[in-house]
Amino acid sequence: MPNFSVDVRTDADGSLVVTPREVLDTECAVQFRQVLVHAVRKLRPLRLIVELSEVSAVDPINLGTLAALCDLADDHRVVVFLQNASAELAGDLRAAGVPAQRLRRPDKITA
Repeated sequence: MPNFSVDVRTDADGSLVVTPREVLDTECAVQFRQVLVHAVRKLRPLRLIVELSEVSAVDPINLGTLAALCDLADDHRVVVFLQNASAELAGDLRAAGVPAQRLRRPDKITA
C-alpha cells in the first residue's frame, strides 16, 4: 500500500482526528475501514473527525465506507464530521449518502 497512510491523534477537546493521505482506493479499503470501525466501536470518542484535506482521490468503496461510518457512529453515539473535503469530493460524499451537516470546512470560516 505505497499510496496510503493515516494519522490518528486526539485533540485537546477530546476529538479523535483521523487524517488519511494521498489516494483512498481498493488497496487500502480494508485497513481504512478497520481504523474507522475501531475508533467508533472501541475508542468511542465524543467526536470523530475525518480530515480529508490531504486526500487526492477516493474510490467508490471508500465513499461507501465514509457514508456507512455516519450511520455506525450514530448507533454508537459518536458525532462524525468529514472535514475539508474538496468541492468534488464533497459532492461525491453527498451522492453516496453522507448528510450535508456531516461535511465541514472550518478552514473557510472567517470571523
